[in-house]
Parts: sequence; structure tokens; C-alpha cells
Amino acid sequence: MTALVDEHPHLGVECVLRELSIASSTYYRWRRAEREPCERRRRDVELTEQIKEIHADSGGIYGSPRVHAVLKREGVHVGRKRVERLMREAEIAGISPRRDGFTRRDPRAILAPDLVERDFTAPAPNRLWVTDLTMITTGEGPLWLSAIRDAFSRRVVAWETSARADADLVLTTLEYALASREVEPGKLIHHADHGCQYTSVKLTTRLLRVGVEASMGSVGDSYDNALAENLWMIIKTECIRGHVFATRAEANLALFEYIDGFYNSRRIQKRLGYLSPVEFEEKHYADQATAERTNLKPRQPALTS
Repeated sequence: MTALVDEHPHLGVECVLRELSIASSTYYRWRRAEREPCERRRRDVELTEQIKEIHADSGGIYGSPRVHAVLKREGVHVGRKRVERLMREAEIAGISPRRDGFTRRDPRAILAPDLVERDFTAPAPNRLWVTDLTMITTGEGPLWLSAIRDAFSRRVVAWETSARADADLVLTTLEYALASREVEPGKLIHHADHGCQYTSVKLTTRLLRVGVEASMGSVGDSYDNALAENLWMIIKTECIRGHVFATRAEANLALFEYIDGFYNSRRIQKRLGYLSPVEFEEKHYADQATAERTNLKPRQPALTS
């Protein structure tokens, strides 16, 4: 209505109102609202700017659930539906994953038992690691990415890349993980698929020497290594999709910036209570230290006769 009057001022306001059967008081109330927006509308503008900033800071990854969680962490009290509406009106959206992958199996290999049975939970860090390989396309040829993810915090504890998807790649990734984490012999399960790299003598011997139990899912079933498959969906959706890497070095840099610079330290996850993997682990150790201090009993003075 107001747009019609603005576009055709020669028609006259009162004539238009009569033709449309709109009360003049209604028209002037609309006009006043345009000049003096209500508090809710002004707040919507402020929230939209905050949402844009959070969305941009995530690299365009976060949808409304994570944006809402970040706002909540920053002390902004706003409903989830309102965040969804504002993002929709501002044409802001997160991105959704797509799945792909394959496994090359050695039919002569001796397979480890499935010690996980699709239960990807752990009571503490370094109790269950899942691992897998995936390929990233570059102008120089394929770049193979190997990663190990901790089931407790969903943290990528180690990752490595190579032009070849061989046993040396997965072994190097394991060495990095062992060097960066405190692993107790007999307490950790290393879960993989039936890929020939994970059934190699090199890897199985190394796991045996450090007291890590090898575990493998069933044949041709991605659900048996779902936590590792989920990591590839996240990385390919949020880091790889839409990028064309001319060289392997370019892809390596993108992975470093994403995994070490964003995913582990800053990417919040619903299953972690909207904390990042690093924050979730830090909270676990802080809670553990508090519980240990609480359980300490004060020393009683010795009685003397």
C-alpha cells in the first residue's frame, strides 16, 4: 500500500485509501512505523548484524542451530525460531554434507575383531580412536588424507597427507597421534575399516608394540566406521567443496587452516554441548581435577600419649 502511494503520488492518498477500503488511521500508522521502527524491529536489525558476523567467522558453515548456540554463549538471549527467521530473511544459510568414499581391501589379510560394534562413545580421551583415508582432488593429482579422531571429544588428534595411499601414510598419522597424546597401554582401541593400509604388517606391529588394541568393522558397511566417515563429510562439506586446488600444497594449507585453526579449537558441536573438541576436553580435565581435590581427605594429626 505505502509502496503504491510512493510510486504514484499524483493519485492522492485519500483516493487510493477509499478505493482499497483502508482507513486513513491505518495508513498513517504504517507510515509512522516506517519512520520510527519499533523496538523489536530495531533489535532484529542488531541481531541480523551479529548473525552475519558469526556466520562469516565460521567461514559460511554454521546454520541456525550453531549460530543460535554462539549467540547464547555470548550472552545474547534470543529464541531459535527468531534466529531461523532472521537468517532466512537475510538469505543466510549453512551448508549440508554429501557422502562418498571407497575402501581397497587385501583379501589375504588377517582382520582384527570388531571391538566397537557401532558404539562410538568413550568415557574419556584416548580410549577409542577411529581412523580412515579419503582422497582430495588437486591439479597435481590426488592428495590422500589420513586422520585419527578421538571418539570422546570428536577431536582430530592427528592427520597427514600424501600423494600415495599406502601403509606409510597411516603409520605416520599414528606416530603423530602417539606423540601428541598420553596413551596408556591396554586402554586404547584403534578402529579402522578393512583397507589394506590398516591390515598391513607395519601398522599392526606398531599397534601391538604400544599396547593399542586393533579393531575393524565388517565388510562393505560404512556404519561400522561411521565416526570416521562423518569426519570426511564435515571436512569435504566445510573445507573442500567449492575449492579448486591447483597444487597439493594449496590443499594442505586449506586443511591445516580448517582442522587446526577451526575444527579442533573453534567449531562447536551439539553432541559436545555446543563446545569445540578442545573446549570439551579442557572441561573434562578441569572437572576431573575438581573431583580429585574434593575426594582428598585432610590428614589427621597423629595422637600422642
